[in-house]
This record gives sequence, C-alpha cells and structure tokens, in this order.
Amino acid sequence: MARTVGRLSGRTAIITGAGQGVGLGIATRLAAEGANVVIAARRAETGEPAAEGIRSEGGSAICVVTDVTRREDVQACVAETVRQFGGLEIMVHNAVAGAAAVHRLDDVGPGVWERLSRTAVWGSFYCAQIASPHLHAAGRRGRLIFITSPSGVEGSHTLPLYSPVKAAQRGLAKSLAREWGAAGITVNCIGPVAETPALVAAFQSNPQLRDRLAARTPLGRIGDAVLDIGAAAAFLASDDASYVTGQTLIVDGGHFMGF
Repeated sequence: MARTVGRLSGRTAIITGAGQGVGLGIATRLAAEGANVVIAARRAETGEPAAEGIRSEGGSAICVVTDVTRREDVQACVAETVRQFGGLEIMVHNAVAGAAAVHRLDDVGPGVWERLSRTAVWGSFYCAQIASPHLHAAGRRGRLIFITSPSGVEGSHTLPLYSPVKAAQRGLAKSLAREWGAAGITVNCIGPVAETPALVAAFQSNPQLRDRLAARTPLGRIGDAVLDIGAAAAFLASDDASYVTGQTLIVDGGHFMGF
C-alpha cells in the first residue's frame, strides 16, 4: 500500500509485534496514511523486512527490536523513536505471546499464565506508562490503542487463560480513557479477526476451517490485516476519532454482536 498524504501525516506511531500479521497490517496502513512507523518486533528477522517493505512502498519506517515483557526494552524503543522522529503521538500495543494450545483450566500450569499475562497485561502497562509523557506532549493528537480479542469480551471455553488477560487490557484502556480524557488523549481497543500467518498455517492443516470461519461471519469472509484491521486502527489514530475513547471496536465481520 503506497504512502499518501493522509490523516496521519507528520505523526509517529509505535506498533508492537508488527513483524507480521495484524501488527504489520496496522503498521502498513498507518504508514500509508502518512505516519512514521516504528516496528517494535521481538526479532529483527521479522521486524527489519517489515520495515523495509513499508519503505519500499514510499513509507517511513524503522525497526527497533523490542521485547514488551522487558520494561527496559520498551523504554529504549520509545527513546529511539523520539530521537529519530522528534516525538510520539500514537502507541499501538499489538504483541501477543503466541497461540496457546486449546486447554482446560485444570490442564495448564502457571507457566502459561505467566507467558500470556506478561505480554498482554504487563506489556500494556509498560507501553502506556512509558509512552504517557510523549502522548501528553502531543495533546489532542495523543492516541493509545490496545489490540485485544473478542474472547476478552465474551470469554472462551477453549482458552480460559487467554480471555482474562485480553479482558484486562480493556479494563486498563477504560481507566486510562477516564484519567487522560482531560488532556484530549484517546484510549481504545480493537478486537480483530484477520488472516495472519498463524491462521494460514491452520487453514493448510485443516482445509475446511476457512469455510467454517467464513460461514459463521455475517459478512462471509475472513478479515484482511491491512484493509480491515489496519483501517480501523488508522481511524482510531486519526482526528476523525477524536471523540471516541474508552471503547472496544470488534472488527470480526459481525460474528460477535454482544455489545
């Protein structure tokens, strides 16, 4: 997606976990809207090609290797972002801890909880707190977005540990929306369903899965990371959403309608 002079021209965004999948889709769309994007990826092997792909389309992007479970990594990422681009208006915490195997509560140990919560909950805390001074300096252009999950709203009978850590992100977003509202900073969540490398691999091992997922969705298709999820993120990051805060936007083709 080629860069345009768009809604985010002159602004800078960090997107965690943006080496592939939903994070890369968001980074690609924000760059196309004119933002400088920082690919905060845990591995340079995915982050550097992602940044290069955006630059090849005329966008402004760098990769900063970042493990969101390490506070010092998030601090270093924000510092490098500000050094390179002069500020930070948009923080998107998308990184995930990897797919958890289907399980029952009695069948998992504390290691699964530790892995999921460190990335979703602690990572959200680090991203919010460390970005806070810069988002406040940006005033009414400051944006914080957490990528949560529909299962964080309605729960999941197959992932009882994943759902609560994603729900915790929503609670933090609502609280920060109230705390930061007077400064004009908006804080929102997106609950996406999109075709990612992990989902493609699942389709390859189970060819009927794609049709089953599409059939349960009123719009009849799987979401696109750039055109669907990226577009939602670009909206929330822009001035068009300056009166939207404390909300969770479920972008899943209409499968979940529980609000």
